[in-house]
Amino acid sequence: MGGLQRFEQKLEQAISGVFARTFRSAVQPVEIAAALQRELDNKAQVLSRQRRLVPNSFVVELSEGDLERLSPYDSTLAGELGEQLTEHAELQSYVFPGPIRIGFESADDLGTGRFRVRSQAEAAVTGHSRRGGGQRTRAVLEVNGTQHPLQAPGLVVGRGSEADLRINDPGVSRRHAEFLITTEQAAGMAPGEGPVHVEVHDMGSTNGIRVDGQKVARATLRDGSRVQIGHTSLVLRLLQEADREVDVV
Repeated sequence: MGGLQRFEQKLEQAISGVFARTFRSAVQPVEIAAALQRELDNKAQVLSRQRRLVPNSFVVELSEGDLERLSPYDSTLAGELGEQLTEHAELQSYVFPGPIRIGFESADDLGTGRFRVRSQAEAAVTGHSRRGGGQRTRAVLEVNGTQHPLQAPGLVVGRGSEADLRINDPGVSRRHAEFLITTEQAAGMAPGEGPVHVEVHDMGSTNGIRVDGQKVARATLRDGSRVQIGHTSLVLRLLQEADREVDVV
């Protein structure tokens, strides 16, 4: 018995066939499972002879009616789809950069029984801040939907446990890049209240860094600058006075 057949039987058992009857004339769960599996196959990126990186974050877009029918069972379906993808990945020697996430959204241009899948690789991110006591956050790095404080003197980003901001991305070196932040001393302002200056330096990484699409060894950043390391983007956000009390991870 194939993996998709086992998935369909397991899902029907999990919800006593209610889902299958509800979706008889609409999107079938096995069709979604097959589409997610193809998404892995089509987007696999070679890391080595025996390892390939695949997406781990998925959004399934459906018609509003299909999404409404799905909503009572979406968590059950997402869990079963995740297990199916894990099984397929193990068979194909695929590597996920982080935990599998599967969400469902409506799309106005899709009719009943039609759907599409969006996917991307999102590395798991862990912050180990070395912020000084009493410092206010003047800037943050946005990474895969999370914000991490950037405070003087800065932080090291990498895959290794010694990095201040650890990114579980196989394209990222153990110590990949360093972000440095300083504050200019402006006339009439208290220490630490002047304009913020942020730089990023490559630390001799294997794959290098790109800033706003350009490969560089070092660069001065501005608000909104996008730094690409491996398969992961980090966006610099300079905070205004009213935003500095916002909680960050």
